[in-house]
Order: sequence, then C-alpha cells, then structure tokens
Amino acid sequence: MPTDLPLNAPTRALTTRILIADDHRLFREGLKALLSVTDHLQVVAEAENGEQALTLAQQFEPDVIIMDIQMPLLSGLEATRRILIQRPETGILVVSMFEDDDNVFAAMQAGARGYLLKGAAPEELLRGIEAVAQGEALFAPSIARRLMNYFSRPTKLPPTVLPELTEREREILALIAQGETNPKIARHLELAEKTVRNHITSIFSKLQVGSRAEAVLRAREAGL
Repeated sequence: MPTDLPLNAPTRALTTRILIADDHRLFREGLKALLSVTDHLQVVAEAENGEQALTLAQQFEPDVIIMDIQMPLLSGLEATRRILIQRPETGILVVSMFEDDDNVFAAMQAGARGYLLKGAAPEELLRGIEAVAQGEALFAPSIARRLMNYFSRPTKLPPTVLPELTEREREILALIAQGETNPKIARHLELAEKTVRNHITSIFSKLQVGSRAEAVLRAREAGL
C-alpha cells in the first residue's frame, strides 16, 4: 500500500531537541546521561552561562531549554526573556535550587512554562520536559502548592479615601475639585440640584470645612 511519506522521511518532528543551560558541569553531565537513554530526546547543545544560552538557542533552535536561574554573564531569567522574544515557540523549563516566590513568579513572568527543583526525581524531570515540549505547564509539587495558596488568598481592597464620606459624596467632591458647579454636577450625575446641595452640605459637615475651597484642599491632601 502506498504511503504519503517516503521510507527515508526524517524523524525531526518525533525528536525533542534540548539545550541545557547551567553553569555546573556535573549537573549538565548528569542530565545528559539521563536524557541519553530516552530515544526521542536529543541534547543538541550545552551552555554554561546566560549569554551562551542566548547564542546557542539562536544557532540550534531547540524545542526545549532546561534553564538554570543564576548563571554568569546573564541570568537565566533574562536569557529566557530574550530567547522568547526571538523564538516564542521555544519551551523553557526552569530547573533551579531556588523555590522562593520572587524567583518562581519572575520565571513565570519571563515566559517559562515549567519550574522544577534540582534534586527532582528523574521521572518528574522527564515529565516536565514532555509537558513543556507540548506547550503545557508543569511545576514541582511544592511550587504548585505555593502558587495555589498565593492565588487563593482573599484580595485585600485598597483603603478607601475619606472613608467618612459615602461613595456618592466622594464622587461629588471629586467633581467639585475639578471646578464643576452645582448645576453641572447635577446634570453629570443625573441628580436634582437640591440633592447635590444636600450632599455638599453633608460633605462640609463630615469634613468640618466651611467652603468648597477647603473641601477641595482636604480632598487633595487625602489623595482623592
């Protein structure tokens, strides 16, 4: 039966090309040894600093880059940003000894698809490479829990400016500070002028001021 592909068709699409960027030679050697026993994973280059990672990423166009964070000349985070500007399809898996919030979120903001810790089990590392190569995200369990805890925290609302005033009174005070007259405020808020006057009287009373100028000064001092 005829096939669409010739018998000698290249297997490039079935092979995940990997660049290892880490300044520790023993870590790179151990990682290469682990990946060498997996047929469809191919280490095409190694970088020992961030600048080298940037150059080799352009030269070899890897599918996945295993990136350390702290490296000489250029950090892994900055290298990640620059690489993804040039080749956004590259999957970057950060493998680091740091699991603090600052580094984790910085890696995510830089565009990394995964974050594992050095010392992760070999099967976890292989899973991370597979996930990143397929455009998915994978994080170490401890980091995933930290992310879940962070995003599940209740959002703290910013403190209200001049909390003694109602929302409507703050709205009217802001318009006064813009130089609007009572009739214009009434038209803008679709209120009766008498209602606006009543609100202004309440504002003056709560702020303990006797004029519009004093009320505007209080508003500006409070950051309204």
